[in-house]
Amino acid sequence: MNAAATYRHIAVIDIGKTNAKIVVLDARTGGEIAVVKTSNSVVQAGLYPHYDIERLWSFIIEALKGFATAPGFDAISITTHGASMALLDAKGHLALPVLDYEYTYPQPIQQAYGEFRPAFAETFSPSLSGGLNIGAQIHFQKSAFPEDFARVATILTYPQYWAFRLTGIAANEATSLGCHSDLWNPTIGDYSSLVARLGIRALMAPVRSAFDTLGPVRPALAAEIGLTTAVPVYCGIHDSNASLLPHLVENEAPFAVVSTGTWVISFAVGGDLDHLDPERDVLANVDAYGRAVPSSRFMGGREFEILAAEIGPAPSNAIETALQRVLEKGVMLLPNVVEGSGPFPGSKMRWIGETPADAAERRAAVSLYLALMTEACLGLIGAKGPIFVEGPFAVNRSYLIALAALTNADVIALPGSTGTSQGAALLTGVRPFAAAASAPVRGELPGLRHYRQVWHDALAG
Repeated sequence: MNAAATYRHIAVIDIGKTNAKIVVLDARTGGEIAVVKTSNSVVQAGLYPHYDIERLWSFIIEALKGFATAPGFDAISITTHGASMALLDAKGHLALPVLDYEYTYPQPIQQAYGEFRPAFAETFSPSLSGGLNIGAQIHFQKSAFPEDFARVATILTYPQYWAFRLTGIAANEATSLGCHSDLWNPTIGDYSSLVARLGIRALMAPVRSAFDTLGPVRPALAAEIGLTTAVPVYCGIHDSNASLLPHLVENEAPFAVVSTGTWVISFAVGGDLDHLDPERDVLANVDAYGRAVPSSRFMGGREFEILAAEIGPAPSNAIETALQRVLEKGVMLLPNVVEGSGPFPGSKMRWIGETPADAAERRAAVSLYLALMTEACLGLIGAKGPIFVEGPFAVNRSYLIALAALTNADVIALPGSTGTSQGAALLTGVRPFAAAASAPVRGELPGLRHYRQVWHDALAG
């Protein structure tokens, strides 16, 4: 099927950790024709904190009803946050609530799982807090609620749970299984030894490609929504990999993508898994084609928000001009503003060097800090080739100049990058949507090499 010629409008179910939205996109341009949003609330009552699944389902159905006639849609794709799975009983209902991955388990269960989980060399999944390792969630649910867990008949990754509710067809998919879950071995493209240890292999739904059409919307549900023709539902994808997909389609490896938001996530496309250090917040993600992608992260967006609120505003051109003064004065910020993640675990934030004179200098120092952190993340994953920066940092020219100077690579800003909804729409076979790329930034900042050395020496001291 030539989907690019067939589909006019694509509805995307896009469920993030904080908010959820339903978007209708023009299949030719990727432009948003219609969108509705809601918060993704966490219910604190019950067995443990969990997502309000029925509220989300009602929101999805009401949105699709509203869009069925105007503007209309002829395909559905799905993207969600990672670190979540749905445990279904024999009737297809939730046997246990979908657990909030920020919930912290009792210490004895945490300790038991720490001794139980596979080695990093097998899964390339670091040990993370709460339920960010999906294996830890399942271990907790099985250990703490054995009677409820005994009713589990099928286990689904989160985007595919919503596809199941639309189509009645159960599937799992590798981008969610390969997202620091402990459940996937990316070197063989199959489940890790943990699945057998947990005794859940027979419960795992078949693994399908993110690009697969699982089926049409169930007839009764289609009638309720008001669909007059069969609408295919695509398997779906983890949100970070939805953002990565347009780059995979349009560019030839090796290259790096720096996706900025609350988290700054770096991908080394075309890289290998050698020398990854699990103690420094690196891992292997699995892309939409099932390939392992070395990745690293730090909470740069959250850090920038905290620092910007403290420092106050300054014009962009003044910040860029202040870069050289900051380098000459040796004003620098050491990690971590937000502790618990990133390439320098255990380091505590502190300013060193001459006191900045104004907000522009302090913001320039923050841009240098973020660029140094990004360079460290890219180095840890062996990134090569041009660097594509998307999200809010793509409009921070001081950051881009510093990153280009530090890496000696072409840094290409994509301020209008496609994002998760548009990336998920590509699963339907439409052509990549044009993004307005800036000319490559090539940075030259006299004194930056010395500044970088002092920064790293201070971290090591």
